[in-house]
Amino acid sequence: MTGDEQTPDHADERLSDEAIDWLVRLNSGKADRADHAGFALWRAQSDAHERAAAEAEALWYGIGRAGDERRATARRRHTRRAVLGAGLVATGGLAAYQAGLIREGLFADHVTGTGETRVIDLADGSRVRMNAASALSLDLGPDLRRLELHYGQAIFEVAHDPDRPFIVEAGGGRTRAIGTAFDIDVRPDSVVVTVLEGVVGVSRSGDRAEGVTASANHHVRYGEGEGIGAAVPVDADTATAWRRGKLIFNNRPLGEVVTELDRQIGGRIVIANRRLANLEVTGVFDLENPQSVLDAISRSLPVKVVRLPLLTVLR
Repeated sequence: MTGDEQTPDHADERLSDEAIDWLVRLNSGKADRADHAGFALWRAQSDAHERAAAEAEALWYGIGRAGDERRATARRRHTRRAVLGAGLVATGGLAAYQAGLIREGLFADHVTGTGETRVIDLADGSRVRMNAASALSLDLGPDLRRLELHYGQAIFEVAHDPDRPFIVEAGGGRTRAIGTAFDIDVRPDSVVVTVLEGVVGVSRSGDRAEGVTASANHHVRYGEGEGIGAAVPVDADTATAWRRGKLIFNNRPLGEVVTELDRQIGGRIVIANRRLANLEVTGVFDLENPQSVLDAISRSLPVKVVRLPLLTVLR
């Protein structure tokens, strides 16, 4: 293969990147008639060009509509979409705005918006600390304390009451505690339960099996269609730094960092190349200025940050 030849995957990736470049230009507020005509000529070059343009437009303009809808209703459950072949990765993708998921937020007892946190003191003496962009439902009965974290992240500080089990449902899994403190983080492709104090049991919803037991400074991860992972040692204070107004990343993949930022920054954040999602990010950042994380990423990694109304593109 000569230096000028490309594999089909690389050719598709190049066209996806070019389509993104065109849409960034056309939506920058500075595009003129010549730019629009140039895009029309570019997409007419071949069927592959037209596919790349159509797919980029579907994601781009879908994000814009979804952003408006979110502000008028509630925050969505995060769903990862890897689209355009090796092109766009949209963390918190469009499917998360489907009507059924929006209804979850609408009918939740507590919903936080972008950049908003909230502390909820329950009647039993327990306390819930909700992170931004989260939705929680409560069902505190005489024999069972049942909560559901529809999306987002929260810390549960559980009042001891062995006669009333404390159960949190999230992402198809169930976390059970009697007297403890733990964090549940619903991510695009998994749910992570981090134990701060005491012991919890994590199992699949509706599964009679005991599941996995985790103690303080351990976390358990599970995903859709997957079993419950083993308890893994972790620094719980780092994982829950958001409650102190900080974000701490220690070699975290950029894709996961974007998930965290998506809760703190209005609009959508899109990674324009799947390979960028695996770049590692390390640093301590103040939640009062979440944009500083993007600035640091652009300085320390081969990533360009393009900011547009309701949309940030990492390229």
